[in-house]
Amino acid sequence: MGTGMKIFKKISWIALAALAICLVGLQANAQAAHDTVLNAAEATKLLPASVYFKGQSASTQLRNSGGVKFGDGLFVLAVMVDTSGYSSDIQQKYQAYLIAETPIKIEGHTLAAGVYGVGFVEGKFVVLDVGAHDLFSVGAHKDEALKRPMPLKVVADGASFRLYAGRSYVSFAR
Repeated sequence: MGTGMKIFKKISWIALAALAICLVGLQANAQAAHDTVLNAAEATKLLPASVYFKGQSASTQLRNSGGVKFGDGLFVLAVMVDTSGYSSDIQQKYQAYLIAETPIKIEGHTLAAGVYGVGFVEGKFVVLDVGAHDLFSVGAHKDEALKRPMPLKVVADGASFRLYAGRSYVSFAR
């Protein structure tokens, strides 16, 4: 095989590898482009009327819910919970139920797929397991420019999403 043919083969392999890398990148962008934020009406169709947490069943406030349906069909959902039956120390932290069908990162902390109790407490976002054990907390942000604060909502923020409670929020992404 001549030198010219060897160079041609090398260039062909390099071009093929570059094309494969581009296709993987396009597929990832296409999947992210198909991520859909769910409003309360859409999330209500997926969420239960009551949830289990720390030995009790609590009613959900379906009108105060939201989530994300990712391009591959997996969900992250959040819903406010009526915590009136819980002790005051749990009520302070547990305000909403978070369901993640896929691992996510919340402000840089990895959260495995599962169900969690969450809440915004004194400038922090607290994540608890279903036994009410603290898993982690992160600093929450304030959005003073938010025009219509709601008890809970999810909005897109570029490649990530924001989970709001009033004007407080944390960012999350896959």
